Amino acid sequence: MTSALLDTEEQRALRAAVAALGARYGREYFTTVTREGRHTDELWAEAGKLGYLGVNLPTAHGGGGAGMRELSIVLEELGAQGCPLLMLVVSPAICGSVIARFGTDSQQQRWLPGLAAGTLKMAFGITEPDAGSNSHRITTTARRDAATGDWLLTGRKIYISGVDIADATLIVGRTEDARTGRLKPCLFIVDRDAPGFHRQLIPMELAAPEKQFELVMDDVRLPADALVGDEDAGLLQLFAGLNPERIMTAAFALGMGRYALGRAVDYARTRTVWKSPIGAHQAVAHPLAQAHIDLELAALMTAKAAHLHDSGDDAGAGEAANMAKYAAAEANIRAVDQAVHTLGGNGLTTEYGLASLLNAARVARIAPVSREMILNYVSHQSLGLPKSY
Repeated sequence: MTSALLDTEEQRALRAAVAALGARYGREYFTTVTREGRHTDELWAEAGKLGYLGVNLPTAHGGGGAGMRELSIVLEELGAQGCPLLMLVVSPAICGSVIARFGTDSQQQRWLPGLAAGTLKMAFGITEPDAGSNSHRITTTARRDAATGDWLLTGRKIYISGVDIADATLIVGRTEDARTGRLKPCLFIVDRDAPGFHRQLIPMELAAPEKQFELVMDDVRLPADALVGDEDAGLLQLFAGLNPERIMTAAFALGMGRYALGRAVDYARTRTVWKSPIGAHQAVAHPLAQAHIDLELAALMTAKAAHLHDSGDDAGAGEAANMAKYAAAEANIRAVDQAVHTLGGNGLTTEYGLASLLNAARVARIAPVSREMILNYVSHQSLGLPKSY
């Protein structure tokens, strides 16, 4: 891809190595695991041993010491080989970034080496039934037990990925400000088996190894050191995880779009109905060319967002990450749709494996924030237009 021209020599080597790993597993492995109700444990473990899962985490804790640019390359290249690992968005990108930046020494020592090696996973819980895009309506609350100093966490979360395979979940809750009485966001690490921490599988019309869950927390007792970072810096800590989430969602979409486009181009080169392959006909070729252009442009914005994040420009990264996620999600949907259309009836068969992407492609458009909310963000933050809400 054109964005690879922006890569350093080390990043190009990483891209090639991850692509080779993904090719050894391939789409058939991914679909088989999904169909059998298993997880991509073998691929995850090997990627961890090779250092790919923790490429963005500090070297002091077993990571690669690089940044979100490198981690996004890992996810994109695996996706381009038909193996998009959704937990890469959650575990090393969101949770790893937050803990590496704001976690206590003990939290970093407890979690970062395992997240980097792939031997530990962490989920991320922010969305609630009545608080989707409006984080100000989050009702999950934490209160201090005056006698012990423990936290008591109560609330609900919904559409939380991979809770069943995660060792803990980084939960976004709210605590009361002693001075103002207002609730402020805070982040808590909740072990999977904590008493009162319940999960319920959400049936989804989506073929993916990672499952979605509703969480119910009923006075979950957490030690004082379950709080990540400073109680008064919740928003800053929260956005430190949300920018990587958007960048990695863009990478997720780019990889999937590249995979679908590649299958369609291969088919169009060889499928002959009349005198020449169907790819010679402009009605087939031009939409594929447009899909390629859209993916290339989205990849450039994703690279920009990752660069801004890695350079410490949180405000610039916020704008670029939202734009990258929007552009990549839209490009992905168009690429997948056109790929299926190019193959005609074959595009809906299990053999060619594209039809399952029709639903999967919409994940990046819907989550972690809808395209409409990104347009709101850009119109308000970038263009300075007034809010209607």
